[in-house]
Amino acid sequence: MDNRLLEGTFANLSTALIADACVRLKIALRVATPGIHPLVPGMRVAGRVLPARHRGSVDVFLEAMKKAHPGDVLVVDNEGRSDESCVGDITVMEARGLRLAGLVVRGYHRDTKELVGLGFPLFSYGSYPAGPRRLDQRGHLDLSSAEWEGFTVDSGDAVLADDDGVLFVSTTRLDDVLKIAKSIWTIERQQAETIQSGKKLSEQLDFDGYLAKRNSDPSYTFRKHLRERGGAVEE
Repeated sequence: MDNRLLEGTFANLSTALIADACVRLKIALRVATPGIHPLVPGMRVAGRVLPARHRGSVDVFLEAMKKAHPGDVLVVDNEGRSDESCVGDITVMEARGLRLAGLVVRGYHRDTKELVGLGFPLFSYGSYPAGPRRLDQRGHLDLSSAEWEGFTVDSGDAVLADDDGVLFVSTTRLDDVLKIAKSIWTIERQQAETIQSGKKLSEQLDFDGYLAKRNSDPSYTFRKHLRERGGAVEE
């Protein structure tokens, strides 16, 4: 799936739906650690991962972006450091000029006022006024992958982000995940419309029937009940 199609498809979905789809398909969840958020509420981004490991200089970003395709998302691994910012307005302006879709930073940004004015999707763990005062040795993986806590991402992955957070999906499973996410969205919208029309969710899902089955079979779970009825609340 190319970046333009992914962006258009994700526009009607959410990271919550993507996560539920991964669970349903038994795909391991790769979700950024809590605390990451969009620069401005409502920002969203979806695209192929363009990885870069920050070592104290912007050169790695410029080098990574030489390989960028329109709609890619620069995923910056700064090891979650909170003692420096690693991305500012100039880097973002360069990314926008090269038609990237956004930035996702495992670390902090600065130049917040300017970044807000640019309106370019950026996700980070917050702002910090001081840039790096170090210059570490470059590594052989700096342009091929990025680490998050507990997993690695590379150009074979897509990143999807919104107000709820950031997650990554292998491009080999992306079509399946998006298909299931859309089906969950359809069911949830039907449930919401039915609630608004006056029928409680507990009635739609035959919650009393679930309680009766659970009383006779303690191993009977609500999730199993939902799957049998085609409901979508938890996954």
